[in-house]
Amino acid sequence: MQEWWRDAVIYQIYPRSFQDDNGDGVGDLAGITRRLPHIADLGVDCIWLSPIFFSPQKDMGYDVSNYKDIDPLFGSLEDFDTLVIRAHELGVKVIVDQVLSHTSDQHAWFKESRVDRENAKSNWYVWADPLPDGSPPTNWHSHFGGPAWEYDAQRGQYYQHNFLASQPDLNFHNPDVVDAVLDVCKFWLDRGLDGFRLDTVNYYVHDQELRSNPPAQANLDVMATDLFAMQDNIYNKNRPENLLFLEKLRALTDQYDDVVLVGEVGEGGRRAIEVMAEYTAGQSRLHMAYSFPMLGPDFTAEHFRNCIEGFQQGAPDGHPKWSFSNHDVPRHVTRWADHAVDEQSIAHLACAMLMSFEGTIGIYQGEELGQVETELVYDELTDPPALRFWPGVKGRDGCRTPMVWEHDKPNAGFSTGQPWLPVKDPQISRSVDLQDTVDQSTLSFYRRAIAFRKENAALRAGKTTFVNLPEPLLAFHRVADDQSITCVFNLSKDPKTVTINGVAQLTGPYNGELHGTELTLPGNGFAYLDHEKSISLSG
Repeated sequence: MQEWWRDAVIYQIYPRSFQDDNGDGVGDLAGITRRLPHIADLGVDCIWLSPIFFSPQKDMGYDVSNYKDIDPLFGSLEDFDTLVIRAHELGVKVIVDQVLSHTSDQHAWFKESRVDRENAKSNWYVWADPLPDGSPPTNWHSHFGGPAWEYDAQRGQYYQHNFLASQPDLNFHNPDVVDAVLDVCKFWLDRGLDGFRLDTVNYYVHDQELRSNPPAQANLDVMATDLFAMQDNIYNKNRPENLLFLEKLRALTDQYDDVVLVGEVGEGGRRAIEVMAEYTAGQSRLHMAYSFPMLGPDFTAEHFRNCIEGFQQGAPDGHPKWSFSNHDVPRHVTRWADHAVDEQSIAHLACAMLMSFEGTIGIYQGEELGQVETELVYDELTDPPALRFWPGVKGRDGCRTPMVWEHDKPNAGFSTGQPWLPVKDPQISRSVDLQDTVDQSTLSFYRRAIAFRKENAALRAGKTTFVNLPEPLLAFHRVADDQSITCVFNLSKDPKTVTINGVAQLTGPYNGELHGTELTLPGNGFAYLDHEKSISLSG
């Protein structure tokens, strides 16, 4: 029997922005529980909750101060248990974000560690002496601007932080740290959780020799906040010892039934696919991994093919998870607007593509509504990089604004209070109630596309073989057992025609037309072709 996660559709919930039931303007667990039927009706298999643990919220919960309790902002442990029970009643599994590479500087572990160099937790974080001139120990960069080192006057040393200075990195070379982190994971698995999404999974281990990174070989575009791309980051992430920790974590999760580990690989380009492959190879590491190549601006047939084939070749026994949007990047309907006939067309095309990919599929809340990026002004921002580097960086708030449920209620039904981020008219116009019973809506299309994927073994578990067609046409065969489905997508605004050599018929959701051997796709068109014998395409 195939594991549930291999062909699953996972729905990411950003708890701050899903549903607020206590009126404080911030989403909560009770609100998520109330809205679970919406998710179950989509047909997804699992929800992923972004961080809900105790946190000062300097980085929206990705700075944990207590791993074993729920932040009161979201509710209580009892609220969490209720959510899990209700989700399971609806046939939906639950995984949560585990941010293990670093903690908040308000965590008890760090408060003790920074006191002096001799205490019981003095070596739980990455501490190092200044260089003779007082500068940081290495040239490593922080993702949120400046060096990845913060000087602590109390200890007279620097500590490492890959993100905010208030997010010190744990020292995974210390076995006590490893044991403590595994104990945290066990705590949640024992409460019935179905797995973890592991934040920055390739950042856990640093180079013990504290060697500085060499400059990058290629001249890459660099964000104003993020000078990482100017270095070949071989000493501050992707260390070989990282795999040893993952094997220990996998050994723990293998003690439970049907538990999954999903790793976020913080990489770009070809290297991202290589690390995904390495981290999912065999049966002793991650169950699956995802990275950022499909979360960027690239929208060509060659790009999507390279991502999928690169993974196939790099990890023939590994498993990928593919997503187009999440809480860290602009929403894909906006990101790919230059290639769109209109916003609904690109939303439907993206859904049709994603549901045809081999592997596990991830969708981000609001994606099923065709939601677009929210335009914000400086006074509306909360994201640390945006606050620091505006207007050079717009930050991540634009994709994190609240879900819109009922168009004619205050804040579109998200909250009776003042929302933590604004709910604006372009988002309200895509509310759930305006789409729920409309056959041609994006919400209805997502339901049909997910159901079609689940009904067809070729899309759930079939192997992928790409067809050589010219840009902007992406095509591939999915074959499982005695079923064959060929998927064809037009990634441009202009109509395209494909010639079919063989006998096939249109199936599932599509917006193309098949006349004899000629398949005509409108701009942003797509089609699934069902056939018993092999066919070939030319265009």
